Amino acid sequence: MKITYPHMGSLSRAMHSLLTGLGLEVVPPPPITQRTINLGVLHSPEFACFPLKINMGNFIESLDAGADTIIMAGGTGPCRFGYYAEVQREILRDLGFDFKMIVLEPPQGQMNLLLDRMKELTANVTWRHVMSELLLTWRKIKAMDSLHARALYIRAREVERGGTTRALDGALARVEAAKSGDEVDGALQRGMAGLNTVDCDHNRVPLRIGLVGEIYMLLEPCANLHLEKTLGEMGVEVERSIHISDWIKEHLVLSSLPLKRKSKIKKAAAPFLNHFVGGHGWESVGETVLYARRGFDGVIHILPFTCTPEIVAQSILPAVSAKHGIPVISFSLDEQSGEAGIITRLEAFLDLLAQRRLSTAGTKTMK
Repeated sequence: MKITYPHMGSLSRAMHSLLTGLGLEVVPPPPITQRTINLGVLHSPEFACFPLKINMGNFIESLDAGADTIIMAGGTGPCRFGYYAEVQREILRDLGFDFKMIVLEPPQGQMNLLLDRMKELTANVTWRHVMSELLLTWRKIKAMDSLHARALYIRAREVERGGTTRALDGALARVEAAKSGDEVDGALQRGMAGLNTVDCDHNRVPLRIGLVGEIYMLLEPCANLHLEKTLGEMGVEVERSIHISDWIKEHLVLSSLPLKRKSKIKKAAAPFLNHFVGGHGWESVGETVLYARRGFDGVIHILPFTCTPEIVAQSILPAVSAKHGIPVISFSLDEQSGEAGIITRLEAFLDLLAQRRLSTAGTKTMK
């Protein structure tokens, strides 16, 4: 078995670590390039969402490199993500590839279904070893998320552009290479220390912007045109509403338990949207409300072009903006999106936020 997987932010680092730790031969997908996107677009339905097209490019490049097995997450509800694996399987077979696809569906209260699929990967490994590797990978994911969150804070204040990104890349590589929980903790501490030594202007009071939207578009820099990095280097402090550890905890751990629960995010969304619409549409509305309550200057909503759940959220966000007094801008992205156009819109949005902050400060002074 030569196994591969799709890219999705730092999750690909964690997947490589887990699969290698389970003794599998791994064919990591090449870094996402324009060639990757072109391949995916060429062989995908025109109106399929952008993440499916990028994943298709990942799979084609990995299968060309010798992979014979693909591991892929599944999905439920109105979001088309639940159909990705089936559509991609048929397209790849039509292209002449001979491979096996293992789809890990959300447990939905039945953890045994997920474990049954895991057995296809772990037939020659003891469950004790599997659990050990899963726990180690979980610690790595938590560490990577912590490093990423810290980097978003530091980058907005760095004096030399690029210093934060270099420190973060080195820290993530050390976490990925860790062989034990103690090594993960050590890599995390060293990474945090490295980020904290980046030369910063701590007198700077940057704009604070929350990022909401579809999970893949938020997590994968090549899909969102490196939006977090661009904003940080423009002097903006960014907070992402979704991290990989949050998604795993919600969709793989808590969803395996037969519990009825309603998070604070969904409670915040309730006056505007009170039911599941697929994907992260519900969360996009609720997180925007919470960012407004926390005093953020604005919210950026990122979605793939034609994404139904996020289109629902997009239609509701103007009402949230008006009710809670927080500016919101949406970016609907696909293979046609260009960096120059995005930056032009960003600059205009940031100018609006800066003037709004000055106006608000002046009003408070007059009072």
